[in-house]
Amino acid sequence: MSLFEYATLRAVPRVERGEFVNVGVVLYARELDFLAAQVQLDERRLLALDPAADVPAVQAALDAVCRACAGTGPAGTTTLRQRFGWLTAPRSTVLQASPVHLGTTDDPRAELDRLLDKLVR
Repeated sequence: MSLFEYATLRAVPRVERGEFVNVGVVLYARELDFLAAQVQLDERRLLALDPAADVPAVQAALDAVCRACAGTGPAGTTTLRQRFGWLTAPRSTVLQASPVHLGTTDDPRAELDRLLDKLVR
C-alpha cells in the first residue's frame, strides 16, 4: 500500500458567502508517481447557489486543473509535488480546494474514481 494525498475541488460562486458545491477531486501519490484530477460540474447545483454564476469560467478553471495535473503548459516544467501543492493552496477564488487528506492505496486511479463518487456525484 502506498500513501496518497487528496483534496476536494469546490466551486464557490460568491466567495463572500462561502457557499460551495463539490466539483472534483485531485489526488497525488508520490511513491506511485501519480497526479490526476477528475471533475464533474453539476450546473444545476451551482446555479442553485448563485443564479448568476459564471458556469463557463468555473468549467475553464476545472479544465486548467486537469491540464496542470497532466503537465501541459507551464505546469509541465514543475514536479508532481509542486503541482499538487499549487493546486491545493488556499485561495479566494471561484475554484478552491478543501484541506488535504491522506489515505493508502495500490491503485490511485481507482481511488480517484471512488472519491469522485463519494464526494462529488
